[in-house]
This record gives sequence, C-alpha cells and structure tokens, in this order.
Amino acid sequence: MPATDVTTLIRTELPRLAGSLRKVGELILEDPVAATHCSAAELGRRTGTSQATVTRFCRAIGLDSYQHLLIELAQERGRSEVSDWGSAEIGPDISPDDDLERVVQVVGTADLRAVQQTIDRIDLDAMERAAQAMARARRIDVYGVGGSGAVAQETEIRLFRIGCSVRGWSEVHGAATSAALLTPADLAIGISHSGATRETIEPLELARERGATTVAITSDPRSPLARAADIRLISASPTETGFPGRTGSIGGRHSVLVLIDCLYVRVAQLTYQRSSASLALTDHITPQHARKSRRGR
Repeated sequence: MPATDVTTLIRTELPRLAGSLRKVGELILEDPVAATHCSAAELGRRTGTSQATVTRFCRAIGLDSYQHLLIELAQERGRSEVSDWGSAEIGPDISPDDDLERVVQVVGTADLRAVQQTIDRIDLDAMERAAQAMARARRIDVYGVGGSGAVAQETEIRLFRIGCSVRGWSEVHGAATSAALLTPADLAIGISHSGATRETIEPLELARERGATTVAITSDPRSPLARAADIRLISASPTETGFPGRTGSIGGRHSVLVLIDCLYVRVAQLTYQRSSASLALTDHITPQHARKSRRGR
C-alpha cells in the first residue's frame, strides 16, 4: 500500500460500503487510536458485528488482513506526530464562529495533505504509460463537468502550448460527438473525483469502443470511470472541513492538477523538440499583453 493515510482510504471507501461494513469503518474513523488497541473480535463486538465482518471490511478497502490495518494505523499515527503540516491540534471542522486564522489552518492543512497523499500514491508505471500514449497521440480529448470541467480546460491550455492537438470538453453532447470520431491513433482522458459522473463516463466508454487509448483520473480506483479506462491515475480525497459547500473541495482539484502537471512535464520531455519549438513560438504572447508598470514616471 502507498505511504498514504489509511484513514483517508477508509473515508474514501466509506460511501460505497453498506450495513455492517460501514459500521466498522465509522468506528475506526471515530477513534483510530482506540482501534489499534482492539482485537478483530473486540472491534466486531463494539460495532455489533463480528470478527468475520471486520476481516471483510479490511479486504473491502484493499488490505490483506486486520493485522495490516493495525500496522497502517500505527504508521499513520507516527507520521502525524512528526509532520510539520499535519498538526493534531487542527481538527477537520470549521464552525461559523471560528476566526480566519483557524479557517486558513484547517483548509490549508487539508489541501496540503491531499496533495502530499496524491504524490505518495502515484503509480509511476501508469503515469509513464499515459504520458507515452499522450506523446504519440494524433489527438487528445479531455472530458470533465463541473469542477472537473475546469480541470479539463486547464489540461487543454497546458498541452496545447506544447504542440498537442487537444480539446477539453465539459458539455456532454460535444464530448460524445468528439468521442465518436476518435480512432485507435487517439487518446481520451476522463476526469471525475467520484468516478461516477455519467457525463464523463459515457464519452470515455465511447472513446474506448472507437479504439482510442483511455485514461481515467479519479479518487476511486473501483469506480465506473476507472473501469472504463485502459490506464488509471488515482488522486487523494482531501479531509472534509465539515463546513457547508466544502464537500468535493478545491483541495481535491489541487490533487488532480498535481497529476496533470506531472503528465504535462513528462509529455514535454518525450516530445522535447516539438514542445520547445511550440513554446518558443508562443513565449512572446503573454508579455505583449502585460500592462507596463507606471513606477519611475
């Protein structure tokens, strides 16, 4: 398992768990330290389930055994004790009465943690395969709606500057039309935090049917979007702050942009001559549109 927090993994998987398995996850998140002092049988009793249910829970979140869970919880506790940015004094909740200093600390800590966890869990082999496919693709489609639509547009802007033939799609009819016109020489990227957004899944599935290489960027490796892709890149889910409107926060978008940035740089490396020529031809554009300073007048 990558060096990322197991409680973040549980929090990510919890919405997909039901009944007794969900009870086990909720109790562990309520007090991870106390859970490390319980046997599987005791944890089962505390949740009103059984030792077998606790074992099933561990396997449901991708761990080999309950012992593996205990090791991960202990390692996470050790990391939090030595981390400069993971202070245990900063809780996950923000109330209407909190001052700005606490807001900044809680939000910043959650976002930094999500970015670091994404870096820790990057599958380098999957990223290399995605970058290689992007570098040789005749055309690249990027699908995403809502917040992920903004990331799709950012991806288009970055890749376009280094000479890629790329288009970001945030409207489902346009995305589906474009996907239907793809060929085995092309590549499609679907971006969705949940991996369950139909407007992103459908064009990615269609692109795959057309023979294009497909890449999913999501926080859920078992999601429908991930299953529709040849290559999967997994981002971390930021700790929710408990404040209204912050679910699916910008922190999650930061995590995805880390993956996009890595892909962008790697594709630029793999297509160095084309990328360098493209940048050289466009570098003058931004300075030309910058307002000159009035200082010294």
